[in-house]
Amino acid sequence: MAYNLKEEMNKKERFYPGHRLCAGCAAGIVCRGMMRALNPEDKAVICNATGCLEVSSFQYPFTSWDDSYIHTAFENASATASGVEAAYRVMKRKGRLSDRENFKILAIGGDGGTYDIGFQSLSGALERGHDFTYFCYDNNAYMNTGTQRSSATPRFASATTTPAGLESVGKKQAQKDLTGIVVAHGSPYVAQTTLIGNLKDFHEKAHRAIYTKGPTFVNVLTPCPRGWQYPADELIDICKAAVETCVWPLYEVVNGEYRLTYEPRKKLPVEEFMRKQGRFSHCFKSGNEWTIEVAQEYVDKKWEELLKLCK
Repeated sequence: MAYNLKEEMNKKERFYPGHRLCAGCAAGIVCRGMMRALNPEDKAVICNATGCLEVSSFQYPFTSWDDSYIHTAFENASATASGVEAAYRVMKRKGRLSDRENFKILAIGGDGGTYDIGFQSLSGALERGHDFTYFCYDNNAYMNTGTQRSSATPRFASATTTPAGLESVGKKQAQKDLTGIVVAHGSPYVAQTTLIGNLKDFHEKAHRAIYTKGPTFVNVLTPCPRGWQYPADELIDICKAAVETCVWPLYEVVNGEYRLTYEPRKKLPVEEFMRKQGRFSHCFKSGNEWTIEVAQEYVDKKWEELLKLCK
């Protein structure tokens, strides 16, 4: 589906303003983009794991969602989506829904509810082959409960459970490669994206995921101004820096075939991404320079591995 910015802007909103997300939070933009990626004639059921997005977009009796919405527990958004998808198939087969009524089953959760607590139900849903799309808004920590580290937190990032100090330089472990793990499940469509430019990359990948039959997955880097410690108006700059340094490469995997969707003309050093955020400020203090070198080595290694897969 060709991306047309004017057409997208003229679509009816399906995720409304008035939510309680923080200024500068990218999660609301992810939701707007996800719902815009639907064909206007199709309906949706959204299964949302507990987290920042859930508490900010749905507080009974108020909601920002135009489509059917289910708040699930932290760990079972994928299991809920599996049940909804199975019920939908049965209702279609029994004629309780007409052929003209088309629903898309969408699950969404943060990295805490996806990489960690919700991974078991996600893995099970992928293995069973349910026809649904999972969107992970990856903000690199458990932001709703105070910025505790998750397995999506990058190495050396300071979080409340991995604080930087005299004896610590933040989280010790590298970020889990969840996108690659989902690919290993045999999903027909897997993508990694973020919020840059006119959202063309995000929109096209979201649309392909939603309209590819089977269990599909979109991993969206979703900066958090409070947890990452950056000014609220620098959201897009942070996303761009992640892409241009190859900290967060943009690619998709279609039936096992890797496709790079953006390659920087000149790959920037990783410190250009780290320097913009307070959670890495300790890495620039005297004696901690080695952390930037180690981070650069890791990013370079992962980038070269991805290039080989894509070429």
